[in-house]
Amino acid sequence: MRTQPNIVLINCDDLGYGDLGCYGSTAHDTPALDRMAAEGVRLTDFYMASPVCSPSRGAMLTGCYPARIGFDSFDGLHVLFPGMGVGLNPSEVTIAQLLSDAGYATAMVGKWHCGDQPEFLPTRHGFDQWLGLPYSNDMGRQTGTLVLTEEERADLEEQLGITLPSLDYPPLPLMLDEAVVEAQPDQATLTSRYLQESIRFMRENRDQPFFLYFAHMYVHLPIYVQEHFAAASRNGPYGAAVACIDWAADVILHELASIGLDDDTIVIFTSDNGALARPGEGSNAPLRANKGTTWEGGQRVPCIVRAPGRLPSGAVSSEMTTAMDLYPTIAAWAGALLPDDRTIDGRDIGDVLGGSSGSPHEAFYYYSGSNLEAVRSGPWKLHVYKTPGLRGGEGPIEALYDLTNDIGETTDVAVDHPDIVARLHGLLDLARHDLGDGVEGVEGSGRRLLGRVDDPVPLATFDPDHPYYMAEYDLADRG
Repeated sequence: MRTQPNIVLINCDDLGYGDLGCYGSTAHDTPALDRMAAEGVRLTDFYMASPVCSPSRGAMLTGCYPARIGFDSFDGLHVLFPGMGVGLNPSEVTIAQLLSDAGYATAMVGKWHCGDQPEFLPTRHGFDQWLGLPYSNDMGRQTGTLVLTEEERADLEEQLGITLPSLDYPPLPLMLDEAVVEAQPDQATLTSRYLQESIRFMRENRDQPFFLYFAHMYVHLPIYVQEHFAAASRNGPYGAAVACIDWAADVILHELASIGLDDDTIVIFTSDNGALARPGEGSNAPLRANKGTTWEGGQRVPCIVRAPGRLPSGAVSSEMTTAMDLYPTIAAWAGALLPDDRTIDGRDIGDVLGGSSGSPHEAFYYYSGSNLEAVRSGPWKLHVYKTPGLRGGEGPIEALYDLTNDIGETTDVAVDHPDIVARLHGLLDLARHDLGDGVEGVEGSGRRLLGRVDDPVPLATFDPDHPYYMAEYDLADRG
């Protein structure tokens, strides 16, 4: 067994808490992931640091709350859009950079979404190589796009109080390192292409420790999937995409065994936020609500960790853990040094995964953009705000839930526990002082700067004479 294990981190896009068989799904068959859970540790109370993708991913890669790294607001928007001049600050130290410094080969395949300008790309943040999309797969040329006049856009921006992104996107760029190698690619083929690149990378680096970050396109809308999966799905295109995710995990695990690295590799599987949960598609059951909200369905996600010989098999942990914890945990496994010149919010959960320790967190904070909306401590979760106009938010609230006995957040018990409500308000005040709170107009003393460049340009531009595979994607679905 290697002193420095290989690390494979698989991150899905919009996969819900209830979408896997091992988390209770009856709509999807996920035999490979169910087997992975049976051979590893399944986490039931694992949280992403945001209910939407850009801040979620930035937090996981840096071990920090989005607000800590300036990833809570992108010039008034909740996620990054094509051609924006902001992204993950080059001064941030990602887990890929830590592992690279510790002697690891590093590669990424799939969705980045932490900035599309050269200074922000994966190859500037510790990855030796990258094949994938710079942002979401619905940010290309797509049918059904609503194009506003300048006057309509100005009126809508004034009503919402934000700057709206243009939906008249450039062609969706497929990147190899820092170059566009295809525009408007056939999305149904991308997972296979990512797997081919992953297998090549693992084989080429089998004699040294490696880190592979596999960031799925699925199940973000629009869903284009291979016919093989579509024909067998009991749940339409969504179920087909889940089956493709499971197949990809099976391929990676099989390859690791084939090249003799099964016992030397830690594989982590998770999702960037909850499912959009449209009727008959994704599921966050038994959690409340969906992607984009700070109810449990927005941020509590599946997480499975498989590490033969290092972690127990068939274990289930209900300790509160977060995606930010992966940063120091992976660093500890790899013998990598954490930066000592900045605050890291994640904690090493190696002992939690091993079953010998409880959660290292007194509190977990739920942010929607820059707005502090809720806090969890132990079994107790207190909601204090829901951003108006966002997934049904209506402003200030005060609602307390016992998540141990009420995982679906159905019964507000605030009036029965005024002492707990008061204690949780005290924790919220600590977060406001450190990370800020847009609701209260508090800046926060522990924030670092968002990356910013002058004169940003899109990665691709539309050429009417180019032989695109699909000059315009024919599905109008957006995530």
